[in-house]
Formats: sequence, C-alpha cells, structure tokens
Amino acid sequence: MNFFKGALFLSLAASIWGMTYVVSKVVLDSISPWLLLEMRFLLALLTLGIISFFQKSWKISKKDLFPIALIALVGYTGSIGFQFIGTKLSGAAMGSLITSASPALISLFAFLILKEKINSRKIVSLILATIGVIVVIGLPKGGTNLGAYFGNLILVGAAITWALYTVLSKVQTNKYSSLTVTTWATVFGVIFTLPFTIIEQSNHITDLPSNSWIWMGVIFLGTISTAGAFYLWNKGFEYIDTSTGSLFFFLQPLIGTIFGYFLLNEEISPSFFIGSILIVVAVYLSIKEPKQKTTYQYNSKKA
Repeated sequence: MNFFKGALFLSLAASIWGMTYVVSKVVLDSISPWLLLEMRFLLALLTLGIISFFQKSWKISKKDLFPIALIALVGYTGSIGFQFIGTKLSGAAMGSLITSASPALISLFAFLILKEKINSRKIVSLILATIGVIVVIGLPKGGTNLGAYFGNLILVGAAITWALYTVLSKVQTNKYSSLTVTTWATVFGVIFTLPFTIIEQSNHITDLPSNSWIWMGVIFLGTISTAGAFYLWNKGFEYIDTSTGSLFFFLQPLIGTIFGYFLLNEEISPSFFIGSILIVVAVYLSIKEPKQKTTYQYNSKKA
C-alpha cells in the first residue's frame, strides 16, 4: 500500500509539472524568468509557511540548515533557473528532451550517494522510458547556433542539478517530514534567487502585466506547481526508492504535450501515442513486483 501511495504522489507531481510547461510558456511572455522564479518561491513560501505553522512542522536541527540550503541552491535556484534560461536560449523541445535525462542521473546519484542497487528490471525500464520520451518529443530540427549550444549545456546542468536535488532531498526526508524539508528549502530558494532577480531587473525592468489570466498563472506556478508539486515529489520518495521513483518524472512531458494540445492548440503526432505506450510500459515494469519463487520443503522423516 505504501508503494502505491508513493506512486500516486510522484505521478501527481510530474503531472503538475507537465502543466507547468504550458503555463510558464504563456506567463514568460509577460514576466522575465528570474522575476517569475522569485514570485513562484515567495508564493510557495507563503503557502507552505501557513500550513507548516498550523501543523507545527517547521522545527529542524541547526546542523541540517546547511544541507537543506544546499538542496535549495541545487534544486530550486539552480535547476529551475537553468531550465528557464536554457529553454529560452535553446527552445522548449530541446529543453524537454535534455531535462528528461534526469531519471537516469537520479539512478546514478542514488547508487553513489544512497548506495541503492540498480537491477536489470530498472535499467530496462529506464531505457524504455527514455526512448519513449525521445519518440514523444522528437529531436529538434535545424542547425544549432552558438546561443542554442550554450542553452543545451545549461539544460544539461538543469538535468544534473535536478537529479542531485532529488537524491539530497531523500536524505533529509528520512529525518524530517516532506512538509518541513520543502518549506525550509523554499526559504533558501527565495534567498538564493533574489540576487539574480535584482541583477536581471537592474538591466531591464519588467513592466508588470495587467492581464488577470497572467496573474492566475503566476499563482498557479507559486502555489500548485512549486509548493504543491515539490511537496508531493519529496513525499513520494518517503515510500519508494529513488531509482524506481525517478521514472515517474517521465510523465511530465506526456502531460505537457496533452495540455499543450488542448490549451495551446499544439499538434499531437502519431509518435506521441507510440512514445506514451513505451513510457507506460516502463513505469509498469518499474512498479511491478517480481514474482516470488515457490519453494517446497522436503520432509525426510517418514510418517
């Protein structure tokens, strides 16, 4: 039962982040990346702070402040910041494709840091899911200019930092509740993102939009996408080992494509369905428990 709780939490988190790509695509046309990121964290902190206050889930040991600050630097300011900048330079398709490499890197970091074993079933699942994502998204066409090249490198950084964030969070959620870890990480996320926001705005001040739909998008990104999804992602790994749970990240591009079709009128090609089947099979293999071998005990004593 605990395993399926974890699967549900991770599926919800990945699905929300799939919707986030669509919402971000619209909101970033009106609000600059670092300012939007700081808004996200401030709204998330407000949401999580209120919940933590009433549930009295904010106390941590002073010695764990640095590890949680590192989580925020790597996974909040680092990974999401890299994702925004890299996607802007390289494009959404390449952004989705490169960052979908995170599960493979999560398995690697889980092996190195958490000493989790990687069996053949997990490796097959990972390969199938990766192929499925490539089929769904497709390889970007056209030549790569210098800006796009650097964008690709930044997106690789986003994938690496997200994988490291997931594993480091797992360490802390073994000590504290997911709510506590997510709340404190958001505190440091606000702090670390602020200097980049100030530098960005000193170069070009963003005129805040008057469109109410844009602000609804900002609220969604801050409360549901950041506070909610980050909590669900950390919560899921309380029940599932890191290398297995990481495969649920592949649901993100699937959901993003579906919502892009309905909300942004983006096309869905036949390859989407082929890739979707591969991803679903991969996730099924990862959560399917191996059959227990039936053993028979031979009784040498005669009746």
